[in-house]
Amino acid sequence: MNLMNNQRYFKDKVAIVTGASSGIGLATATLLAKYQAKVVLAARSVDKLEELQKGLSQYTEVISIRTDVSIEADCRNLIDKTVERFGRIDILINNAGISMRAMFKDLDLSVIHRLMDVNFWGTVYCTKYALPYLLDTKGSVVGVISTAGYKGLPGRTGYSASKFAINGFLDTLRSEHLYDGLHVMIYAPGFTASNIRKTALMADGSQQGDTPREEGKMMTSERVAEIMLNHIRRRSRRATLTFTSKLLLVLTRLFPITTDHMEYWYMAREPDSPFKRRSEIMKERKRSSH
Repeated sequence: MNLMNNQRYFKDKVAIVTGASSGIGLATATLLAKYQAKVVLAARSVDKLEELQKGLSQYTEVISIRTDVSIEADCRNLIDKTVERFGRIDILINNAGISMRAMFKDLDLSVIHRLMDVNFWGTVYCTKYALPYLLDTKGSVVGVISTAGYKGLPGRTGYSASKFAINGFLDTLRSEHLYDGLHVMIYAPGFTASNIRKTALMADGSQQGDTPREEGKMMTSERVAEIMLNHIRRRSRRATLTFTSKLLLVLTRLFPITTDHMEYWYMAREPDSPFKRRSEIMKERKRSSH
């Protein structure tokens, strides 16, 4: 039923997907193309975009536009080129993003600047220039955040800050256009099998490389994309995925202090975690007590 409804709903709609060259963005763009939406692919990697455009053109009209969302002029160009080609915008999916993994005390502040530029300002720039067209079509603007946009994650200060900022920005935008027919959705996947952890920035700004988590146990990007499009069709205000994420938010409201401890120990279990493990802390306490 969802498949048939989605095919009817998205057919011929003009949809922009940022961060379309990999992960959730790639899966979302692919699914939109199969639903015969007119798809605009935005990312920094020209080679990947051209290859993706070629593959998806068998389903629908697709254009690719090289876009660094941290650059305002690139975002304006993305919107201008979309309207020049299709004359309208129905859906903007702000998916482009980067992550990080380091304790704040060790962090070069340029890392947080980079995260805010890509994650937060990328969403602001694209939304700003697309907004007049989305208001004309009573379209949808989506911000892909994460559980970290509701509850700060240890070792992810910049990431959490940027996702909290997107959450607040889009929540306010929704209120401002409450009577204009604009659909604003804040979408929070949990841990997803994607490229974002491999490109996560370390304390010095270098990329992490190998992911510290077992990708095979996570929700796939394809499933995350499928659920996202279901919620866009339903014009949902918010969607939070995975049982763990939903449980974390409930526990945070009910038992905030206990949840802080649980969260710390959960994240400390990662290989090469920047936090001390419980066993290390207990050993230090025993040494200091003698």
